[in-house]
Amino acid sequence: MSIVSLPMYELPEVAAATDAWWQAIARAMRREGIADVPDSLLRGQDYMAPWVRPDLLFSQSCGYPFTHKFRDSLDYLATPCYAAEGCEGANYSSFVIVRSDDPAQTLADLRGCRCVVNGTHSHSGYNILRAMLAPLARGAAFFGEVKTSGGHCASINMVIEGAADVAAVDGVTLALVAQHRPKMRAALRSIAQSPLAPGLPYVTTRGTASDVVSRMRQGLLSALQDPAAREAREQLLIKDIEVLKDSAYAAIDKFETDAIAAGYPEVR
Repeated sequence: MSIVSLPMYELPEVAAATDAWWQAIARAMRREGIADVPDSLLRGQDYMAPWVRPDLLFSQSCGYPFTHKFRDSLDYLATPCYAAEGCEGANYSSFVIVRSDDPAQTLADLRGCRCVVNGTHSHSGYNILRAMLAPLARGAAFFGEVKTSGGHCASINMVIEGAADVAAVDGVTLALVAQHRPKMRAALRSIAQSPLAPGLPYVTTRGTASDVVSRMRQGLLSALQDPAAREAREQLLIKDIEVLKDSAYAAIDKFETDAIAAGYPEVR
């Protein structure tokens, strides 16, 4: 039996909506003749673990691991478009956040502060922050301390609780937090928005036959029109799906190579 997962953006408050969205996708893929479509999502383990499994049928990856660690194990399907601040079509951006009462107004004001990143594998919480800071760092350490939280919501909590001063969080996560945890969002203030990058892609295992990829893409587009999935899509902020050019995700690599060339190979 194949496996499927949708680990990105899954706050507990939207788990039921994520399940309903997958059910719509599964129905559509079965209509397209896709074999061995699972009924339920795989949960309860390292969310990256399915991305190396040959029995992976469908998942959603962050763009940075898709272009780096998992470039040889995943094939691109499509990119969901989100109705959230900082999103334009299939592209999205991150926001550099501080506590609402923090005096910082610009990125330069953050020099020497305590930063928290969700992980070095993340574009929205690490790679793009590195690119934004590189011109200011000028080859030297920029922050007084850098911590790792393991997730965007954990980073947000650390900033709010005073364990860190600043984090970069993508606009979709912030929009979901604002919708379901408004007091948490109100405790934060954004002081900078990142350049756009292609959003988190839907993927399948590397080597999936081209005709199957085509039918899976058609299934995704059909699921988007499924009236039974409308409420779930709205809760997940999904408004459209686009199939991008093969070269689109090279933008994520360029943010990294530009920062390295500027003498800032890591957030520090």
